[in-house]
Amino acid sequence: MNVSDNYRDNWESYWRKTSDEPGEAIWDAGVELTAVPHTELLLPHADAALPVVDLGCGNGTQTRYLATRFARAVGVDLSHAAIEHARHGGEGDGVEFQQLDLTDTDAVHGLHERLGDSNVYMRAVIHQSEPQARPAVAAAVAALLGTRGRAFVVELTSGSREVLRRAAQGPGGPGPKLRRVFEHGLKPADAPDEEIPRVLGAAGLEILAEGDTALAQTEYLADGSLLELPAHWFVLARKRV
Repeated sequence: MNVSDNYRDNWESYWRKTSDEPGEAIWDAGVELTAVPHTELLLPHADAALPVVDLGCGNGTQTRYLATRFARAVGVDLSHAAIEHARHGGEGDGVEFQQLDLTDTDAVHGLHERLGDSNVYMRAVIHQSEPQARPAVAAAVAALLGTRGRAFVVELTSGSREVLRRAAQGPGGPGPKLRRVFEHGLKPADAPDEEIPRVLGAAGLEILAEGDTALAQTEYLADGSLLELPAHWFVLARKRV
């Protein structure tokens, strides 16, 4: 199955109306708040000599950092416009970007054939995917890992909904970056907490480590504090048969 036209169009519209300015996208936090600590959680379980694939890479901020910690990094995103932003930020030196629909099984397996077994980094993708697409997204993680790769997956939890509600109902309403998320029909924290481990397990993935965290955004609240959304992380491998 593939994602719906409406879902695809929402993401294309969002990224077409986003500039190359760092931090304009609400989730484009600095690597010191995201990929740096996440990589430290993944590397004890992973072979850094393997490539890493950044699923839902957006404008590629995290991908470019990952290339400094792994043999090479490939950023993929559903949105053509997002990949254009990522390429504007620079390819080369072990970094590349390509458009890819994670629900396109043939395309995912084609990427695995090209790269071989790979590590995976996926930040906040399943929770905002369409419900019918979530099993395919998890299956894409498993397919890219093969037998040797390891994955770091972090997803928003239900507690994020209350944080977002308070942010949207603050003085003056939601900030400009959060407002753009709503205007383009994007749905953060849309998956129930129990669904994430369930779809990961159904895809043949086992949890090697996990824990609670918060995902820093680039929006500030009315009191001047940074918007941070409750999340849960997993380090994953393919289950041994």
